[in-house]
Amino acid sequence: MNFLGKAFDEITRGETFGQSLTIDASHISRACGMFGDFNPLHSDAQFCASSRFGRPILHGPMTSAFMSASIGMYFYGTAVAYLEHNCRFIAPVFAGDTLSVEWTITETLDKPRSNGGIAILSGYCSNQRGEQIAEASGKILLSNRTPV
Repeated sequence: MNFLGKAFDEITRGETFGQSLTIDASHISRACGMFGDFNPLHSDAQFCASSRFGRPILHGPMTSAFMSASIGMYFYGTAVAYLEHNCRFIAPVFAGDTLSVEWTITETLDKPRSNGGIAILSGYCSNQRGEQIAEASGKILLSNRTPV
């Protein structure tokens, strides 16, 4: 049996959730192939050695995808549609960094005709040193656990 995530009628404003992931070099190289972005800041260690970062960095969209993944898992099986996602990147991510994301449900909007509602979310991502890496916002349409 699959885990069943939170439904709209089970969430409250102020509720938090998240997850952590340690980034390794394979995350960076796989992102190059997935996105088709082989910018030397991601793919060329020799080039990066003389850059402001000193070593390859993870693609911003990969950080954003990691952040949104915890939304998909928290609302597993109850999500109707992820409606909006905005992310701002604040610091680089390197192989060896452990990212932690925490989402807060900041608002809920009832949508009775959809038998559920929209959760408005605010996310914060930091590394193992507690430094902020990114911040994001999102909106997700969820179903209720019990029909109304």
